[in-house]
Amino acid sequence: MKSGINIDVVVANETHIKYVDIINNTIERASKERGTGIAKRTYGYVANKIQEGKAVIALHGDTFAGFCYIESWGHNKFVANSGLIVDPEFRGCGLAKRIKKCAFDLSRTKFPDAKIFGLTTGLPVMKINSELGYRPVTFSELTDDEAFWNGCKSCVNYDILERTSKSKCLCTGMLYDPIWDEQPQKSTTRWQRWKEWLKNRSDKNSTLSFFSIKAFKK
Repeated sequence: MKSGINIDVVVANETHIKYVDIINNTIERASKERGTGIAKRTYGYVANKIQEGKAVIALHGDTFAGFCYIESWGHNKFVANSGLIVDPEFRGCGLAKRIKKCAFDLSRTKFPDAKIFGLTTGLPVMKINSELGYRPVTFSELTDDEAFWNGCKSCVNYDILERTSKSKCLCTGMLYDPIWDEQPQKSTTRWQRWKEWLKNRSDKNSTLSFFSIKAFKK
């Protein structure tokens, strides 16, 4: 999709319920294409997120283009931006970044003191997260709310998570803590700090060891 096309990215509302089936089908198709896990959600779950104003949708006119929703865990101490998806027809124009930024801002508005986190296997999403202020972390720094981890059961890689006692999987855990904004900023960019973190990480058993810095330069 060429850049410059008019796509609206907005907080979803009840008028967008009609897109739930398209959203779920797009998520399922993307999961199969990648060969990695995207946790599946029921029609009712996604519809409820839309009705609660906890979802972001992208539309080109009336045509579905992308989606993301937010979830709160651990008595609202943690918030996850989940289900980020862009329809193949609208990829390549920076739409994922716009959706992610809108979901991030929505999370900060609804839960200003919460830590925002996510799990992803996608390098583009990792880069977007890094630019928003997320940092890669071990799973132990994420929520311990069992309801969140139970949501991973629909993922094709859930057996890995079980075998490692929820310490690692194919996904990378990333976290944003609002307290970081109150700390002095370093001269390097967030993306540079993250690449340095990857370079210096010595745990060869971590799933991050599958990725190289060269991958980020492609």
